Amino acid sequence: MDYIQQRFSVVFEYKVFFTSHLFHKTNPVFNRFLESEAVDIPKKILFVTDSEVALHHPTLLEDIRRYFAGNSYVELIDNILVVPGGEACKNTTTYTDEIVAAVNQYHVDRHSYIAAIGGGAVLDMVGYAAAISHRGIRHIRIPTTVLSQNDSGVGVKNGINYQGKKNFIGAFTPPVAVFNDDHFLTTLSDREWRAGIAEAVKVALIKDKTFYEWLCENAAALRDREMLPMQYQIKRCARMHIDHISGGDPFEKGSSRPLDFGHWSAHKVEQLSGFDIRHGEAVAMGIALDTVYSHFCGWLSETDTRSVIQLLTDLGFAVTHPLMQITDESSPLVKGLHEFQEHLGGKLTIMLLKEIGKGEEVHHLDISLLQKASAWLQQLSQNQAS
Repeated sequence: MDYIQQRFSVVFEYKVFFTSHLFHKTNPVFNRFLESEAVDIPKKILFVTDSEVALHHPTLLEDIRRYFAGNSYVELIDNILVVPGGEACKNTTTYTDEIVAAVNQYHVDRHSYIAAIGGGAVLDMVGYAAAISHRGIRHIRIPTTVLSQNDSGVGVKNGINYQGKKNFIGAFTPPVAVFNDDHFLTTLSDREWRAGIAEAVKVALIKDKTFYEWLCENAAALRDREMLPMQYQIKRCARMHIDHISGGDPFEKGSSRPLDFGHWSAHKVEQLSGFDIRHGEAVAMGIALDTVYSHFCGWLSETDTRSVIQLLTDLGFAVTHPLMQITDESSPLVKGLHEFQEHLGGKLTIMLLKEIGKGEEVHHLDISLLQKASAWLQQLSQNQAS
């Protein structure tokens, strides 16, 4: 057998900045980043923003234009694209096509930048558009929700929904920089503020008992929109996600996705609800289901199980929903389990809880135990409502 062996590695590096009022003329953070990246020929920067962010921050587009007026490091493309927020921007190729068309129209080369301002869905979609234009244009993320600042926005995944499946097409492409601006959080609805905290609960449960205990102690403050605890939660959570990404399998070549605790059912219930259920809300329900399942496996004590459910409740989450019911093998949520297995590459790998702060991967879920866990949560919910 005659062949040539090829092997190489590529180093990716990016910073996650924490700031406030990113585009205020006195804030040097963005400009310093561009200065550190500067080359002889100024590059272009195309901005895409979430329509909800533009609505709640009515001076944002002009703030951006003023910030980059006369900038010697980049040439701002004056046409700032505004796209719908939430899953609406990911459920069609319309907005991806719009960005690619702008890249062509304004001659944005692969060494220039596409910057996305918005929640996780907008970041996913814009990141995908950047990844496929010229085989990869430098992508800057400016997350504006709790969920995207502490989780998806600091990661390396991009994509859109396709053929009725969440994130069916996409790419693993790291950003060149992430800017977490806490001012954007001030205009979030209570629902959006709360939703992102589910990812903090997730990562604490599988990685850090001390952080979990901190969340229990500060649940009321987080729910009641106190900014200092939120800033701490976001930075701690972002750090753990960054450490995980650098720790072994950032592009998920294997079938292990430990940071997806609670997600196999979350992805499906989002879809079943027509995305009326927010991702963070779905993750909270998925965490509850997998926590109770871990208990019925004989791993997690009843005391710890009830502690997790209480934390989710204290944060203001519902722990189940009629769409989360599992009655038999034909239940829609079980179909979601099979879809999740396909998305992983054929081998099912699910993270469960051995104890608070320690996850354990399994490759099979007992449907009868899932039914039991689902029924337990449904009964608990009914008892709380009565």
